[in-house]
Amino acid sequence: MPLVRIDLLKGKPASYKKAICDGVYRALRETFNVPEEDRFIVVSEHEAENLVFSRSYMGIARDDDFVVIQLTVSNTRQIEQKKALYAKIVALLGEAPGLKPGNVFINLVQVTTEDWSFGNGLAQYVM
Repeated sequence: MPLVRIDLLKGKPASYKKAICDGVYRALRETFNVPEEDRFIVVSEHEAENLVFSRSYMGIARDDDFVVIQLTVSNTRQIEQKKALYAKIVALLGEAPGLKPGNVFINLVQVTTEDWSFGNGLAQYVM
């Protein structure tokens, strides 16, 4: 855990997408104590008509570099850890690939530990 889903508009180079994946993973390691090699990330690219977002909701400016980061995580973190995660992701993605803070939309989906199987048909967290 976690499972990370990243959605963005088509057209970015592989290095840009890798920088986003690396930044999110680093933030998870530093704030959520995610173990090394616990890296499961899906990147989906969309045509403009298939990634619909407000360019000004809540007074936050967004442009075509908008990215949605949805993380499915176990429901074991406190609110301070979540806030730290959000801030760390935005800071790291500001460094590389250079995203503006307003273009980073983050959503956590929390599940229980028995909701994970990492392979072999087993619920590894509840054995």
